[in-house]
Amino acid sequence: MAVTKVFCTTREAAALLGVSLSTAQNWAESGLLESWKTEGGHRRISRESVQRLIADPIAHGMREAPHQALDRAQRALQILVVEDDPLLLKLYRARLSTWKIPSVVETANNGFEGLVKVGLQRPDLLITDLQMPHIDGFQMINSLAQLADCSAMQIVAVTGLSIEDLASSSLPSSVRVFTKPIPFNDLESIAELLLSQKEKL
Repeated sequence: MAVTKVFCTTREAAALLGVSLSTAQNWAESGLLESWKTEGGHRRISRESVQRLIADPIAHGMREAPHQALDRAQRALQILVVEDDPLLLKLYRARLSTWKIPSVVETANNGFEGLVKVGLQRPDLLITDLQMPHIDGFQMINSLAQLADCSAMQIVAVTGLSIEDLASSSLPSSVRVFTKPIPFNDLESIAELLLSQKEKL
């Protein structure tokens, strides 16, 4: 009788999830996928955790949305907003919809969902809070900073933390940081510059 393995390789997990190998590696390292390393240093991933991620309504329900959005607006700026306050997410959507630049806006409620959506969407601009449940903004940003295929993504942190609190943080130097209230004019200027650079590619 055939025995189903309870684990798979990172490459096998990536194929099952329909994402790149580097995305699967990032999800394993950040804890989205349960994994361990053998004595030889090879990573093994729990098949159960892969199935849970496939079945997650957040990941499964929007799997094709980024591609559909790109089909509708290939030159639009892809923006992901990660914020755990639902009222602030509504405010982001309302204000970003008034921008004159073409954009496709996705949202996430925490760092866990943010990592999933970055893996699927590859946004041009990631705007994120820092203090969130489960995986916070610091963990999410530092995980993404290790990925070569996320190096072109502009990350902007908008936080309620004070300048003093941020002084001892471990955020990469490439991350732009603003304190709340949300500086929509500054964010729009950043978005306009990114779109201009994107159009030149």
